[in-house]
Amino acid sequence: MKIVIQRVLESTVSIEGGCNRSINEGLVLFIGFCSEDTEEDVLWGVKKVINMKILSDETNNSTLNILDKKTEILVISQFTLLASTKKGNKPSWHKAADQKLARVLYNQFIDVLKKMYSSKNVKIGFFGKNMQVHLINNGPITIILDSKNKL
Repeated sequence: MKIVIQRVLESTVSIEGGCNRSINEGLVLFIGFCSEDTEEDVLWGVKKVINMKILSDETNNSTLNILDKKTEILVISQFTLLASTKKGNKPSWHKAADQKLARVLYNQFIDVLKKMYSSKNVKIGFFGKNMQVHLINNGPITIILDSKNKL
């Protein structure tokens, strides 16, 4: 599982037809699953996200985590995080989980995140859809997590 975390001032995800979901200050998580991911990877990822001290305190230092600050999280599925670019110029996604497994793991991630953090402060993108994501990165702070390398 790979997660790209971006600290944002605000973010909106939309799909064709005008359906939008948005958050104010908080975190946007782009998340992709590989075919070898399990519930253990999901738990590791959620714990890392909610405990990471990357949110600003009153002195503008990054000393708070999402549990301290109670801001919002927007979770967006993005299988392209599993791109393999070793051969040629066309990315391959052979390591990415198939849609059925990815949906199961994505739903598990969201369920665990809502239980460990807050169901009202977690918003989700549109799984398997072509999405347009708008965000204002705050910092900028962007962090990449990889459950296989524990990075």
